Amino acid sequence: MLKYFYENDLVTYSDKNITDWQEAISESCQNLLDKKIINEAYIEEIIACVKEHGPYIVIVPEVAMPHSSEQSEGVFGTAISFTKMKQDIYFEDPEEEKKASLFFTLAAKNPEEHMENIQKLSELLMTDGLIEDLVATKSFEDYKEVMEKYSN
Repeated sequence: MLKYFYENDLVTYSDKNITDWQEAISESCQNLLDKKIINEAYIEEIIACVKEHGPYIVIVPEVAMPHSSEQSEGVFGTAISFTKMKQDIYFEDPEEEKKASLFFTLAAKNPEEHMENIQKLSELLMTDGLIEDLVATKSFEDYKEVMEKYSN
């Protein structure tokens, strides 16, 4: 899965000083937006869902998985992008666990591919040490080292 992000040019290291979770979601969607896999409506949908349902997208400490419904009108393809923020983004009180610097943004036009992507991503994130290693990365070069370390 790390190679999928790399080979499909879906890895971004944000150099922006973002502290607001809404801005972070927007930033994490930029790669998919640039590739015309999603449009602005999808970004607004994700933000609206988090406002309505709380920070459900923070699946484990340090990892957010921004996504909205698979029926979204703002999605034109199926993909996942990886964005590493410069600092932790807090979705609630800074004392809480709801923070992330690793954003895996999902877009799904095909429900089967979407479920497959979520399964692959979940398996990847269960790899011992991977989240910590990705959190420690600061550049695309660091990412390539982590990718090589975890390649089978």
